[in-house]
Amino acid sequence: MANREKYRELLKNIYKYRKSYAMLAPYLVLFTVFTVVPVISAIVLSFNYFNLFEAPKFVFLENFKRLFIQDDIFLIAVKNTLLFAMITGPLSYAACFLLAWLINDFKPVVRAVLTTVFYAPSISGAVYTIWMIIFSPDSYGWLNATLMKLGVLNAPRLWLQDTRTVMLVVILVSLWLSLGTSFLAFIAGFQTIDRSLYEAGAIDGIRNRWQELWYIILPSMKPQLMFASVMQITAALGVGEVTVSLAGLPSVDYAAHTIANHITDYGYIRMDMGYACSVAVVLFGLMVGCNKLAQKFLGRMGT
Repeated sequence: MANREKYRELLKNIYKYRKSYAMLAPYLVLFTVFTVVPVISAIVLSFNYFNLFEAPKFVFLENFKRLFIQDDIFLIAVKNTLLFAMITGPLSYAACFLLAWLINDFKPVVRAVLTTVFYAPSISGAVYTIWMIIFSPDSYGWLNATLMKLGVLNAPRLWLQDTRTVMLVVILVSLWLSLGTSFLAFIAGFQTIDRSLYEAGAIDGIRNRWQELWYIILPSMKPQLMFASVMQITAALGVGEVTVSLAGLPSVDYAAHTIANHITDYGYIRMDMGYACSVAVVLFGLMVGCNKLAQKFLGRMGT
């Protein structure tokens, strides 16, 4: 009886706000088709052997057993991904926030120009070409040429083919590219803060910008902080394009191999889609878990 009443109340609310639901309908349809359905399909296929040419064959947990027990490359990919995420995630998140905070007080025109300058690398297709020139393995590469001229190196170094340096290069380039959507979210968030809060804070005893940051800005920007945390965690754990562009697939001795690269390897090269989906499910679970922890931490801010 109680469930029936709730159902009727839900239908009444839908009818009452039917115009709003109609406006949301196109997004909900696209979100369902391109996000919900693929996620559910990946979860289902992860329990099957599927090579794209034959009908899926149910194998239950065989893909996951193979993943964690037999696939040594996957464990390397997990290690590289977590290392990458632990370094680039917090650093890029802090960089996005601090740069947005620093340029917030500039005049609108100057702020717009600086926002464009900082955001441009994240959408530029030529950025990998520039970094490939910088880290070129011959003596004509900018970094090698500079270090040899200064006497630091006696011969060119294979930056992207050396297992000791390839991940460092990938991390450096990723940090350079990290001022993307989260940076824009913070820029917008600073503009929505009620200016009267600063005046009230000054009356209550706030005397410097750090106190202003802790007691006014951070509590006022919880939505942007949570949105940016989701974007940064997803980008850090899902890194793949930058490693392929710089180090190839596979990278030397899998030194820069990530979970996303593993999915690409099995899904698009080996055509073992069921196994690739099992890797994707693990990555999805890792992203969801990290995002829940971040939101739980940020939810306590200002309380």
